[in-house]
Amino acid sequence: MIAAVFQLNEGKLLGPRDLFDDPAFDLARQEATKIANYMRRHGPFEPHRLGLDDMEYTTMPRLMEKLEGRWIKEAEKPIEGNN
Repeated sequence: MIAAVFQLNEGKLLGPRDLFDDPAFDLARQEATKIANYMRRHGPFEPHRLGLDDMEYTTMPRLMEKLEGRWIKEAEKPIEGNN
């Protein structure tokens, strides 16, 4: 992400300059990266993409049909350690 700025000076357009290209934003960049990595470790979640119903024009329906016999409902999934 950049913060592109331009300046009009004596009829001339100067720039762009990136306002975030400054040591003052280093800590903010580090914290944003840390938070983004933490969120990525949680895995995908909707609405990271369209819902299955809205993906009719993609390969998702064919993939769902191909794998139909392999789906397990979450309630039917065996719990590890309780066997």
